[in-house]
Amino acid sequence: MKPDDLKSPFTWDERRVCYEDRVLYVPEHYDKVSEFKFPGWSGLFGSDKPLMVEYCSGNGHWIVERAKNFPQFNWIAIEKKFVRVRKIWSKLKNEGLDNLIAVCGEGKKVSAHFFSHGTVAEAFINFPDPWPKKRHIKNRIIQPPFVSELYRILGDDGKVNLVTDDPDYSNWMIAVMQGHTGFKSDFPAPFYQVDQDGYGSSWFDELWRSKGKQIRYHSFSKL
Repeated sequence: MKPDDLKSPFTWDERRVCYEDRVLYVPEHYDKVSEFKFPGWSGLFGSDKPLMVEYCSGNGHWIVERAKNFPQFNWIAIEKKFVRVRKIWSKLKNEGLDNLIAVCGEGKKVSAHFFSHGTVAEAFINFPDPWPKKRHIKNRIIQPPFVSELYRILGDDGKVNLVTDDPDYSNWMIAVMQGHTGFKSDFPAPFYQVDQDGYGSSWFDELWRSKGKQIRYHSFSKL
């Protein structure tokens, strides 16, 4: 299967929440999400394996490899750009992965509507857009309301893993995560590591390493 083989199931005027061929569509600027009869993740996967969720999945390289190597978990790739969701879908179809579902939607909105309290084992956010300009910082996914949502959906002993090549965003991530009383860094000061064996790679990981950038790994546990 090629990415272009995936067609949008609706036009802008016909937009709706729907699930087709291993993709859950949650459109932006759509206020009738609650009308969708969601069968639950175990209903979509056909199993109740622990849920692992990646936000900002990009082209899906990292999560597809995770799903292949860790079949004991169900994996959810959340990405708001349809052109990237197509690439995730193509990979999961070609690999025959029945433990991976793509979600075309914005992370906080998807979390609020489709994850019940304590249902996620672990969350991953790899190389989110750092929005480096001061006036754009409000667009960063790592914000106090989103972190509170992560706290709600994570189960006991759940973890949030954050990866970035941007030192300023790294400092922002640490400050926002530590600003929530329900999370504690798994790493001592400066609260990140520059190497994490077995974490897996991605397109952005390879790109930034090729340019000589240092990668920072962060891990926070739910208290």
